[in-house]
Amino acid sequence: MNRKIFAIALVFSLLPSTAIAATPKPTQAQIDAAKKIEAEKKAAADAAAKKLNSAKKTLRQLTDIANKKRRLYIEAQNELKAKTKKAELAMKHLQAAQESVSAGKRTIGKLAVNAYVMGGGFTDLDSILHADGPQDLADRLNALDALGDNNSKALDRFKSAEIVASAAQKEADLAKQAQATATVKVAAAKKEADEAAALQKEEVDKLQAVQDKLAKELAVAQKKRLTLEQQRQIALLEETNAGIAELTPDQSKIWPDIGFTGRSSTRSNEVMRAQAVEYAKKQVLAKKPYVWGDEGPNAFDCSGLVYAAYRSAGLGWPNWDRLNSSLYWVATKRVPLSQMVPGDLLFYSYKGTVSTIHHISIYAGDGMMWEAHSKKGGLLYSSIYNVKGLMPYAGRV
Repeated sequence: MNRKIFAIALVFSLLPSTAIAATPKPTQAQIDAAKKIEAEKKAAADAAAKKLNSAKKTLRQLTDIANKKRRLYIEAQNELKAKTKKAELAMKHLQAAQESVSAGKRTIGKLAVNAYVMGGGFTDLDSILHADGPQDLADRLNALDALGDNNSKALDRFKSAEIVASAAQKEADLAKQAQATATVKVAAAKKEADEAAALQKEEVDKLQAVQDKLAKELAVAQKKRLTLEQQRQIALLEETNAGIAELTPDQSKIWPDIGFTGRSSTRSNEVMRAQAVEYAKKQVLAKKPYVWGDEGPNAFDCSGLVYAAYRSAGLGWPNWDRLNSSLYWVATKRVPLSQMVPGDLLFYSYKGTVSTIHHISIYAGDGMMWEAHSKKGGLLYSSIYNVKGLMPYAGRV
């Protein structure tokens, strides 16, 4: 039975206990009420988590769409740059064609001037009728052939340049206009996708805030429930062991060493131990009552006084927790009784074993201790032998 109770207390001792129960030894009704509140908080947190996960899924989908739209926008911008470059190149071709046209016009103009200077037109009959002789006729015919050939080439170049320039200009303008329209369309789609993703992100942030708040409330409810259960188990365990100790005959003044071990290191220093002693002293001198399961500030049981004393000296969770007497033995470093210093812990067992430890106190020095003795005795400054069954070692925190 004692081992079972010890095991239960060990399990609950691993849980944080920063809150103080409304009553020293919580009732099962209080624990059941705390469980109900915890269940309600959990249901609300689960529902919020479900809604949040759904919103996050939608956000991921919208973000994917927005990313695709951004990629399309970048592609459209790049395409517009290419079309613009092509249009610029077409303009260069147009300028070259226009220069060629201008050159053609100038050539034609020169031919016209030459024809006018020579008199008449460019026809073969006109040249023959106005020739002064065979040689002049031959010269006129040769000149006419040359002018006709130049005229034909100039006109061909002119027409070709006009066609090329017109086609290049038209193609460039159409391509640039089409790509500009496409870019505007893609930009609008990108903006719409970005705005949708941004709005969803705001919704997710709001839901996340709700979820965080509910998670904190759930953690508080869990801690309260665990604290109530822990304090009840500790109180029941120490009550049970203390009751057995009162009925157990032939307890030794100091139990023999049967191979006890503890921690290999300590967590307190000399200053902290002195502060813990001073705290315990103040509680005793203030005549605070003994109440099962209480750890102050208005009442204490034996392990509650030890816990509160070192907590006041600066030790806190996870290095220091509210345990029962047996577990404080396990959680401290073994010190021979002859080497005790003020602040070390004294333990009392009704069989000389760890699982039957039922009382704990703080060594005050000179063979004396500060203790929360019992419901009848209250808090006392007494001899370390005031309680039967002293364990062969003290525990240094």
